[in-house]
Amino acid sequence: MVKNEDKGHVKMKAIFIAKFTKKEVKDCMSKTFKGGVHPNYSKLATASKQLKEARPPERVAILMQQHIGAPCEPLVQPGDQVKLGQKIGDSKAFVSAPVHASVSGQVVEIKEYLHPIGRKSAAVVIESDEEDALWEGIKSESSWRNLSADELKKIIREAGIVGMGGATFPTHVKLSPPPDKPIDTIIINGAECEPFLTSDHCLMLEHAEKVVCGLEVIMKILGVTEGYIGIEDNKADCLKALTKAVVENSSSNIEVRSLHTKYPQGAEKQLIKVFSGREVPSGGLPMDVGSLVQNVGTVAAITDAVRDGLPLTERIVTVTGPGIKNPTNLLVKTGTMISEVVEQCGGLTENTRKVILGGPMMGLAQATLEIPVIKGTSGILVLTEAEVKELEVKPCIRCGQCVKVCPISILPNLIGQASEKGFLDKAEEFNAVDCIECGCCAYTCPSKRPLTQWIRISKGDILARQKKK
Repeated sequence: MVKNEDKGHVKMKAIFIAKFTKKEVKDCMSKTFKGGVHPNYSKLATASKQLKEARPPERVAILMQQHIGAPCEPLVQPGDQVKLGQKIGDSKAFVSAPVHASVSGQVVEIKEYLHPIGRKSAAVVIESDEEDALWEGIKSESSWRNLSADELKKIIREAGIVGMGGATFPTHVKLSPPPDKPIDTIIINGAECEPFLTSDHCLMLEHAEKVVCGLEVIMKILGVTEGYIGIEDNKADCLKALTKAVVENSSSNIEVRSLHTKYPQGAEKQLIKVFSGREVPSGGLPMDVGSLVQNVGTVAAITDAVRDGLPLTERIVTVTGPGIKNPTNLLVKTGTMISEVVEQCGGLTENTRKVILGGPMMGLAQATLEIPVIKGTSGILVLTEAEVKELEVKPCIRCGQCVKVCPISILPNLIGQASEKGFLDKAEEFNAVDCIECGCCAYTCPSKRPLTQWIRISKGDILARQKKK
């Protein structure tokens, strides 16, 4: 029996096949990786809906920690007047990214708010004057092609751009590899393999040209002559839109490639393996194999910054799930409360059970809706009683299913057992730090063991211990 979602997938694949030759279809189907799973993708509720702009918030809370790295220090004080796009937080650390006001108005307080990862972070609270007056320092740059690599990286850094796929790693840092590790392969991730989420899908359809332009900026910075955009084959409309944008931009050195639909196709190491055949070594980084991967949202933000002078103050958020009355994709200002975003989508259903920021495989469950949207908020997923069941965790039956689906070929069963008992040395010996936390092992485990959660905790403890040493 074919589920409704699967029927939609089959339909999209049929459209894709109708538009490409048999050889191209065969080539794209072969571009995959070992392991992975095929969850119910549940994207139909929002994939076909046009992007809407969220209502301007009356008040925003701009967190000073919206990125991996050192948190920002506030540059403003209560009572200060700020404008849209004005820098309000920064750090002297290299691995950091400044934050900007997403509305114009008055700073009313600086206080701690709950961060999506569960801890508290300082935030600048701004009362909007409803004018959205742009900061005077924002200027467009039509001749960006004449700028040097260092000038372009400075613009990207000052715009506060981070990885928009959820990782939030500062982009200017990623674009600054050491001299002994030159980059020759740039891959733009348009896979969006996480179930329910369609924010990248929406972006590629409505702003394909920005994705292409942003990739060209990265290629100029790194001195790379060829770039790639990878999109799963269940997004035939995105494949068409990006291919058209490449042609219209006369970007003959950019190739749009179709990828087999499988989770986690959009993971960094898996994309590198698919595109180049290279494997990132244990404990290594993509730059170790001459590769760089960026999300489509990140390169679109680069276009906004380099060409139009706009810092990162808003993003597309997928608001979806059985617990949302009117699922949609919204363009939301950073600092807007999750509760406000949910209310604009009709609110919650009566049988709501769980709210997750991100998708069901890698997202984080939240204890409250009074959390601000940050640069990495790709989705708000609301599940009901029907989807959230209390599962009895049983002993490992040694079936090996988790090992079979692991996309990076580690041993989730053994790492999970070591993690469960707190044996950090043993978990480290089994390469727990290489885990990409995709959730495939927990998804497929017949004993319902929370392997990903156990490994995530041990991984954090191991990395903290290594840092201390």
